[in-house]
Amino acid sequence: MTFFSVLLALFLEQMRALSPRNPVATLLQYHALGAGHGFDAGKRKHGVLAWLGVVLPWTLAVAIVYYLLHKINFIFAFAWNVAVVYFTLGFRQFSHYFTDIHLALNNDDVPRAREILQQWTGIDTVDMPVSEIVRHTLIHAVVASHRHVFGVFFWFLVPIGPAGAVLYRIAEYLSRAWSDPLTEHSMPFSRFAQQAFFVIDWVPARLSAMGFAIVGNFEDAIYAWRHYSRQWPNSNDGVLLAAGSGALGARLAGPLAEQTSLDALAAGDAGVLPVGEDC
Repeated sequence: MTFFSVLLALFLEQMRALSPRNPVATLLQYHALGAGHGFDAGKRKHGVLAWLGVVLPWTLAVAIVYYLLHKINFIFAFAWNVAVVYFTLGFRQFSHYFTDIHLALNNDDVPRAREILQQWTGIDTVDMPVSEIVRHTLIHAVVASHRHVFGVFFWFLVPIGPAGAVLYRIAEYLSRAWSDPLTEHSMPFSRFAQQAFFVIDWVPARLSAMGFAIVGNFEDAIYAWRHYSRQWPNSNDGVLLAAGSGALGARLAGPLAEQTSLDALAAGDAGVLPVGEDC
């Protein structure tokens, strides 16, 4: 049932991509915003309480509904699985940026490629050379494909099923939303959300990196993983990008590696969450 749930959800997303401003995403955004403002008193424990106050209700609700539907009929549980995976995926939310940049560069329309990359990532692309456009595009595509496809699948496949996919997506969103400078959250408050997602994403990130190595240049991917993953401030993203660079035979690390926050690279990603941002 799990395999067909994923397959059908992917098919539905290809047929009709979910809007980042769908009702579920909007509700979650308001919930996270309210918890962030209501609990942030400048201490780590407040960040823990706020994180639990957002993650637990959603995760437990999804798990309880699945259990009840499964008791009635497995067909209902299957439909619930499909709906949850559909809402937690975000492949089509970023893939069109990648495709449009690719087409613009193929047509030698560099200004258009810069414009699309700026819309996607929010980084300054003025006078950016083609090599850097390609590098930043690949960076965002590699991390976005993990966070909005493979990471979701991993947590969907663990015993808690659809609740796991929701846990992963919400944790990923909170790690970015509460770290956004515009939200003006205190560092002790926002740090727990970052650390929680780091732990949740540790295994999936390395499995995705191994997948990149298997489908690409395995030896180069493993070599880059071992020697270059520490160039990035977030070691999970570093593993993905190092392995991805080796597998693709492309240079993803560079002088901006230490300056670019990968929590902002998710710009435009969504899924069930109104993700303003993914690499």
